[in-house]
Amino acid sequence: MDWFAQERKAAASGYPLVCGIDEAGRGPLAGPVYAAAVILPMDCEIEGLNDSKKVSEKKREQLFDVILEKAIAYGIGSASAEEIDEINILQATFLAMERAVAALQQPADWALVDGNRMPPLPIPGETVVKGDAQCASIAAASILAKVSRDRVLRELDQQYPQYGFAKHKGYGTKAHYEAIKQFGLLPEHRKTFLKNLLEK
Repeated sequence: MDWFAQERKAAASGYPLVCGIDEAGRGPLAGPVYAAAVILPMDCEIEGLNDSKKVSEKKREQLFDVILEKAIAYGIGSASAEEIDEINILQATFLAMERAVAALQQPADWALVDGNRMPPLPIPGETVVKGDAQCASIAAASILAKVSRDRVLRELDQQYPQYGFAKHKGYGTKAHYEAIKQFGLLPEHRKTFLKNLLEK
């Protein structure tokens, strides 16, 4: 598989600096949604690079540092639980992506966005369905977004050990629902995701 096919195609069309964009944390009941944008040198080799969901937590942490070292530029952005409740998860994800692109140390010419919805970015680009499994810069972005978010959830776990955030990372596991019933909601919970529970 050519990991850089999409980047090469964009470069051939006159967009040499291509950033891959991906998000992490759209589904959980708590915590921010994160996004990252990464510009990699063409054909740069990062051993073990893959969609963040297919890589172990330990390996993701190692890849995080390698990606920062090898990237031409990277940016990480997030949107809070409060913002998610205010503007909805899709718009908050787009906002995190816009913030990630704005944080790039060097502006990109073209964006490759994982999925099938294009955020309103200041640069042109295209969506790539399952991009994190076939496109190097999107896979790199998926790792940065996931690791950044997981670190925040581990910090939340230190603050609120009774909720088990280090384990479930805010996703709606049985243990997480039990903790909410027992200890109530935190400011970091997405109220719009818990409407049914709140109505009870």
